[in-house]
Amino acid sequence: MPSKNSAGDSRAHLRVFPELHQSSRGWRFVPAADALKDRTVLITGAGAGIGLTLAKTCALHGANVVLLGKTRARLEAVFDWIGEHTHTRPVIVPCDLAAFADENGQALHDAIADEYGSLDALVHNASVLGSITPIAHYPSSAWENALRVNTSAPFYLTRALLPLMEVTGRHSSLIFTSSGVARQPRAFWGAYAVSKVALEGLCTVLAEELAQTSNVIVTSLNPGGTRTVMRREAYPAEDPNTLPMPEDHMDLYLWLLSAATRTQHGQRFSAREWQGPSQSGDSSAV
Repeated sequence: MPSKNSAGDSRAHLRVFPELHQSSRGWRFVPAADALKDRTVLITGAGAGIGLTLAKTCALHGANVVLLGKTRARLEAVFDWIGEHTHTRPVIVPCDLAAFADENGQALHDAIADEYGSLDALVHNASVLGSITPIAHYPSSAWENALRVNTSAPFYLTRALLPLMEVTGRHSSLIFTSSGVARQPRAFWGAYAVSKVALEGLCTVLAEELAQTSNVIVTSLNPGGTRTVMRREAYPAEDPNTLPMPEDHMDLYLWLLSAATRTQHGQRFSAREWQGPSQSGDSSAV
């Protein structure tokens, strides 16, 4: 069992994370407690929001989590929590994705290869909102930063780490975090919308390229409106209690990470609409 806590029911290992344990009662997919045992999962933006919740969730299901994020103190807090509640081997990678480039990708590849040998999953979760501003008045620095973090960094990371994902001996998972404004761009969403449209394009191209040649399962996942800091920045007048918590979406992430199959490849999923494993994605990217 990955958790240091034990009890008699199938969700007992989640009790150390009360919000997750509560949300799991409504999950559409409930994996075994050791569903990710000995797998290595890299999560960007692992210090807050959905990334933090996913990191803890993966560790509680046995995964060794590579915690990548901008703020060391936040990553260290997640690292300490995982160390206290599981027997897994997390590592932290403090990293400014706005400055990520080839040399960073190679260094990360080598570090993961040395520590774990391969990589079972890469979840592109990190993103920045930028400015909610008309294009005519959009700040150049905010535009460039959003494109770097939301689109260019996933490209560099994916290109660098694909070789490690192709030597796992089983299906590995590559998940791109999408958005409603990627699938239906809206006025004033500027660089965030454009960067997410481009990210969906990257996902589609990569899924098509790997469809017949690789064990890597490529998907995109739109969490939808979720109770996070970014959502509050985008909709400051919204009542957060009307939104699902990140913990409510973990069943879909766990299904994609623990039960990766060819039928998922190239699919686009929406966390708030997903009905369970019997349902395919909203649409196909390939």
